[in-house]
Amino acid sequence: MTAAHWPEVRDVYALGIATGESTLEPEPPDWERFDAAKLPEHRLVAVDDAGTLRGTDRVLGWVAVSPTSERAVYAGVVEVSVYVHPDAHGRGVGRTLLTALLDSADRGGIWTVQAGVFPENTASVALHTSVGFRVVGRRERLGRMTHGPRAGTWRDVLLLERRRADD
Repeated sequence: MTAAHWPEVRDVYALGIATGESTLEPEPPDWERFDAAKLPEHRLVAVDDAGTLRGTDRVLGWVAVSPTSERAVYAGVVEVSVYVHPDAHGRGVGRTLLTALLDSADRGGIWTVQAGVFPENTASVALHTSVGFRVVGRRERLGRMTHGPRAGTWRDVLLLERRRADD
């Protein structure tokens, strides 16, 4: 993923946010904030080279990770975000992205990839578990939604993790 992908990545992110089932964030950040928060060596996009938008391949989805802590002892622990354009749901895009990300993470010395998923987002829970994540906890009333169909409600978040096989 590069800055050139950002307009379409942002659009896919915004579509996910609008559902009220993907994040507590009310809107995507600007590129500078996104770029600073996500590890550049572990950011991927899935593109459809058959269709073009703005002269580039159409972004079907994206995946990226953020460090969970600045402490050196947690350098191998990251949190993943994965978003798929609604037009690409059910086509294996999310699984392809997560699998590629996990391969990248394994090669990059990351030993734990975690995800926070709303329990109601059963498709995301199923996707993560299908590639080796397991539910390790439930954080009750972690945050209050400020947008979307669930605005004003407190949300629980499932904590899922995937540990590298040799650890």
